[in-house]
Parts: sequence; structure tokens; C-alpha cells
Amino acid sequence: MASSKETDNNPDTPSSPKKIYKDPDDGRQRFLLELEFVQCLANPTYIHYLAQNRYFEDEAFIGYLKYLQYWQRPEHVKFIMYPHCLYFLELLQNANFRNAMAHPGNKELAHRQQFFFWKNYRNNRLKHILPRPLPEPVTAPPALAPPPQTPVQPVPPVSAATLGMPAAPGAVPLPMPPGSAFGKSDIRNSGSDRRKRKKEV
Repeated sequence: MASSKETDNNPDTPSSPKKIYKDPDDGRQRFLLELEFVQCLANPTYIHYLAQNRYFEDEAFIGYLKYLQYWQRPEHVKFIMYPHCLYFLELLQNANFRNAMAHPGNKELAHRQQFFFWKNYRNNRLKHILPRPLPEPVTAPPALAPPPQTPVQPVPPVSAATLGMPAAPGAVPLPMPPGSAFGKSDIRNSGSDRRKRKKEV
């Protein structure tokens, strides 16, 4: 008969419980690490770094990229702050894209295209969202009616004296009407008189 010490050391016995690994924080740390890594994929420079350091030649890493596609599900995508990372994660499933990102020119091209997308995204989206106004029909302007005729008042004749013009030789000068501006002194001279008076006082 085996002793109690032998049964404890033998894992094959049915009485010994199996040890199951349990995360101390219920997977919170793993969730945050995977979220951070997935969001780093929104940066073409980081993808270029991974390609330069030959991470894409490791089959385990490629399997990890396939595993990370669960971030595209609705229950996980709500935690993503940089949605471009999901687009690049999808592109990284292609071996041609992984190999191309090792070249610096392709990294710059991806970075430039990403910038142009951000620059023009709002305007391009508004073109499709906002309704376009219907063109207004062109209407001919209405025919203008002639203005009503007002009776013309006869203009009294103007004499040369009223205008301040010298009369013709031999003509009799007419008296100036009261309140006429031509009978008063020149306005420019009166201003200079005021200045002189101020200095004197």
C-alpha cells in the first residue's frame, strides 16, 4: 500500500486537483497591453520598425497578428481611439504589405496618404452627408412698368445778377434778392478774422 506522501507527489492519481492558471486581475492587464499594441499599428513608422527588425519573419508573430483581429468586433472596437490601426491590422495580414513596409519609401508613402486622408476626411465626408440644394429655376425678370409721369413745373428765368456774373455792357444791374449768398462776405476770409480775434484777446 502506498503512503500518503507518494499519492501527493503523483499527479496521475484521480484524487489530486489540477492547477488551473487564473489571471490575478481577470485579464485586465492583458487587455490593456493588446489594446496598446493594436493602436500602435496606426503609425506607419512603427510598422516600418517591426519590418526592419524582422518581426514579420516570425510565424508566431504573424499568428499573433491574426489573433488580434478580434478587435474589429463591435464589443471591442469601442475602446479603439485610433481607427487607422484596424485598417493597418487588416493590411498586415497580407505578406506583400509586410515585406513592402520594410522599405523607407513605402513607409513615407503610407504616412503621406494617411496625412492627406486626415486633412480631407471632413470635407469629403460632408460632400456625401449634406444634401445638395436643388438648382433654382431661372425666371425672366418682370417687365418694368414706366414710372408715373409727374407734371413738369416751368423753371423761372435766371438773371445774370442772380448767378453773380458781370452784366453785359450797357445792361442795368438788378438789385440782389434778400438772403442771397453772393451778397455776403467770403467765408474763407471770415475764418481768418476769427483766428486773429482769438490771438488778440
